[in-house]
Amino acid sequence: METLQSPSIDPGQFRKFASELKFVIGRPLAEEVRSWARRNMLADPHGRGADQDAYSITTLYLDTAEFDVLARTGSFGRGKYRVRRYGSSDVIFLERKMKSRGLVCKKRSQIEMGEISKLAQPEAKRGWAGYWFHRRILARGLRPVCQIAYARTARMGMTESGPIRLTLDDAVRAVPVQGFAFEARRPTVSLSEDRIVLELKYRGEVPALFQRFMDDFSLNPRNSSKYRSAGKALNLGRFGSLVETEPAGFTAGGAPCVTF
Repeated sequence: METLQSPSIDPGQFRKFASELKFVIGRPLAEEVRSWARRNMLADPHGRGADQDAYSITTLYLDTAEFDVLARTGSFGRGKYRVRRYGSSDVIFLERKMKSRGLVCKKRSQIEMGEISKLAQPEAKRGWAGYWFHRRILARGLRPVCQIAYARTARMGMTESGPIRLTLDDAVRAVPVQGFAFEARRPTVSLSEDRIVLELKYRGEVPALFQRFMDDFSLNPRNSSKYRSAGKALNLGRFGSLVETEPAGFTAGGAPCVTF
């Protein structure tokens, strides 16, 4: 059986865009949502724990010296480049998350942990799995500025339009960084307190299952960005005071507000 992928992952040459709805909810409601998801959706194929749907994520977020990604300057506002690790794995992922016309798409490559130092080299080497990523971050002047870690619960499903995914991110914390290395010892700043980030991802129209879910729990999407929250909490660059979380709601056209 084919392993289910996130709807926003591009598995081949044809770019796959997905819609992404975000919610920020309290802990009691998050526990109800978690129970609902475990009754109605499948466990993430890479999950662990008693319900095979939990794992930790640690991500290095990249930005320019002027924090153009954080400030959403020009084309920097349409994409994020990041290095992601799941749990204590020796495998890491180089990822670009793009936004186009209110939809999101991820391109990612897998490398070994020992190869991460290659990203600090002044020239990208052809023939390496991370070549495309390294070449792009050099061209855009990107380097690691902060690390964000959190605990995730993930459930999956399949519809006629493709895979669907529900995630709950808890215990979100951040620390500033300056190089291509994961930081495990320095004190971190909490970004979530008792708030949990709920995300729904899907392709095409809102699936009936998710529509019923939102109606039953009276959920209203809101824009939420872990990186922008970290920018505010860590006062990254001169834009630290400009990264307030955007208000909840929808665009004037009725399409969900999408952030990443």
